[in-house]
Amino acid sequence: MALTGRAALLAALGSIPVGILEPGWTGILTVNGSLALACACDFALAAPVRRLVLSRSGDTSARLGEAADVTLTITNPTGRLLRARLRDAWPPSSWRPGTEVESSRHRVTVPAGERRRVTTRLRPTRRGDRQADRVTIRSYGPLGLFSRQGTHKVPWTVRVLPPFTSRKHLPSKLARLRELDGRTSVLTRGEGTEFDSLREYVPGDDTRSIDWRATARQSTVAVRTWRPERDRHILLVLDTGRTSAGRMGDIPRLDASLDAALLLAALASRAGDRVDLLAYDRRIRTLVQGRSAGDVLPSLVNAMATLEPELVETDARGLTATALRAAPRRSLIVLLTTLDAAPVEQGLLPVLPQLTQRHTVLVASVADPHIAQMAQARGNAEAVYEAAAAAQAQNERQRTAEQLRRHGVTVVDATPDDLAPALADAYLALKAAGRL
Repeated sequence: MALTGRAALLAALGSIPVGILEPGWTGILTVNGSLALACACDFALAAPVRRLVLSRSGDTSARLGEAADVTLTITNPTGRLLRARLRDAWPPSSWRPGTEVESSRHRVTVPAGERRRVTTRLRPTRRGDRQADRVTIRSYGPLGLFSRQGTHKVPWTVRVLPPFTSRKHLPSKLARLRELDGRTSVLTRGEGTEFDSLREYVPGDDTRSIDWRATARQSTVAVRTWRPERDRHILLVLDTGRTSAGRMGDIPRLDASLDAALLLAALASRAGDRVDLLAYDRRIRTLVQGRSAGDVLPSLVNAMATLEPELVETDARGLTATALRAAPRRSLIVLLTTLDAAPVEQGLLPVLPQLTQRHTVLVASVADPHIAQMAQARGNAEAVYEAAAAAQAQNERQRTAEQLRRHGVTVVDATPDDLAPALADAYLALKAAGRL
């Protein structure tokens, strides 16, 4: 229960005639007694909050940056009209900064025996699960002098999914895939590719693709066409250790890796390959296996939604052993991690031969765009020192990448905006070369 501003205003106004006409205890008791009686009547006529029945419906998931509407239904089983203000409480990251008050507070009037709905629009600013806290209701009487207040627990969870901003690159990568797949006039011949069909020879075809036996059975020269290998296994390995928490521009390194992994998964599933996901630091954070082509992308998005960087050093040996168990047959292992010298030289390089002797390995890393900007800075002594530091950092990354390439690893190092298309291009190049 609580007094309203209207009751305080009436008490202040009542003190004026008391001071003029009847100063003393008699006047004070007369005014305040009347006000107290009015407040008591107002309190008695206000609809009780505890007897209200509340339920939720609406969106259970939304992509980061998009809105999610959650509807709250208030049922009034009492015999009194409900005039109320309510606050639908959610975690602070459920709204953009400065919009919480406007979005979470509602005025509602519910006649006796009826129900009304109010909609809370969430605009989350972080991935993960956002859980409703409590609904606080303040019920007012007809005079607006006194109110009843209470809270209700009405559980609801909205899962905020990765935004998948790199999906804008998917049409161009699929067009390139169709070229590799022989669905357009461009046909490729790579080591390990699969025979597709025969067609008539046209000038410009590779003479090594001529099928002499088929040519002998018909009057025209026949050539073989090839398509990239299908039904290959791809294991996406996300390093969720401390290095994934570093911010690259406006987002953590892990978020850029998630976006690149989603584009590669969408492309590979369209290519007929099987895609699994492993997130690891010192233990398995998530493992998605055995999904069909139509279900793989929703499963990955849902699993990635709750992934957060862990402030621990990644156990490279444990990661390698887990990846080998998850990929018992020859596979393409895509490791999204850092190219910082210390974690790679002390952690990854000693165990890398265990992966490369059985699998094709691709390492993808997010480069800091600020370092590239620093490397181009000139104009004063401070800028020159920054450029020198940036050049040294870039040289260390290149040296680390060369060490990985000497072990037969394909390396992709790009800024957050460029990592996803660069990783997709590397996959298509491996597919065209028949290295999957």
